Amino acid sequence: MVNAVVGWDVGGAHLKAVLLNGRGEVEKVSLQYCPLWKGLDYLMTAIEKVCVDLAVDKAYCKHAVTMTGELVDLFDDREQGVAAIIGVMQQQFADEDMLVYAGQSGFLRVAEIDRRQYVNIASANWLASAGWIADQIDDGLLVDIGSTTTDVLLLSEGRVKAQGMTDYQRLVSGELVYTGIVRTPVMAIAQAVEFKGRLTGMMAELFATTADVYRVTGELSEAHDLSEAADGGLKTPSASAMRLSRMIGYDYQQQDFDLWRTFAERLRGLQKTQLIDACRMQSQQQSVTRLVGAGIGRFLAKEIADDLGLQYQDYNDFIKQSNAGTVINSADCAPAAAVAALAFFSSK
Repeated sequence: MVNAVVGWDVGGAHLKAVLLNGRGEVEKVSLQYCPLWKGLDYLMTAIEKVCVDLAVDKAYCKHAVTMTGELVDLFDDREQGVAAIIGVMQQQFADEDMLVYAGQSGFLRVAEIDRRQYVNIASANWLASAGWIADQIDDGLLVDIGSTTTDVLLLSEGRVKAQGMTDYQRLVSGELVYTGIVRTPVMAIAQAVEFKGRLTGMMAELFATTADVYRVTGELSEAHDLSEAADGGLKTPSASAMRLSRMIGYDYQQQDFDLWRTFAERLRGLQKTQLIDACRMQSQQQSVTRLVGAGIGRFLAKEIADDLGLQYQDYNDFIKQSNAGTVINSADCAPAAAVAALAFFSSK
């Protein structure tokens, strides 16, 4: 029997993990806040919480690891970050039980990794997510909307038709859109927004984030809302509305909440338009018929599919589940689910 596999996605702000049982079904999923830029101790603590959350049996489980956390400014460069993250995982799990995802090079055992592989390991999690879906559909777009970033990837003839591989190349190609539904500063969405019938300039200050937008619209689940608020304050709709009001220098009053809901909906619309434009840019290469939505913001991906006249499918539809109905699921943590599944089925 193939051992259970835990897929790990080590991000800069969150640690995501997905446990596949011996039948290759998603058994449990864990999402932990992990502000890696503050130090490696936060990663070690988050790993321990995941192991408790998933009831990981270290003697029985294999571990497949992917990452984006090497980009945080704790590290001088990506190579140092990759090495440090692998080092922390080695402190937790035996080398023979670990596989590290290296993008186009596939999985590597720890003993096989040297500095030449770091560039392939760095921020390759998107390729795992897309590769898993590309094996199962002929064509389409994978749109993974997370807390911080969005991946928009074209799939064609069972392959990921990526123009870029590194974050820099993907920013150039438009396949990586640096916007998400929790951590993006509101000032990054627009410089001006309509308010009370007039176009109003926005302050270039970190007064509010997109988490405030989606708390006010009522679309952000508490289970996904793990980052601190911009001012370190309460994470309630009212507190979020107050933070949004600071963006345009307008004093918040509780009785005006509907005014700020309208303001939040306009910001939401501007962010969605940015993502629609990114989807159109990728689909110009070839016609597609479907859009696969992943990430904690995939409610937007479903709307985008409808707006573009595409069939919508959820990432959860492509991985067997034994945990249906849980608050956190595999589509919320698509790269972790993908590396777990890829490692599991490649070992059969």
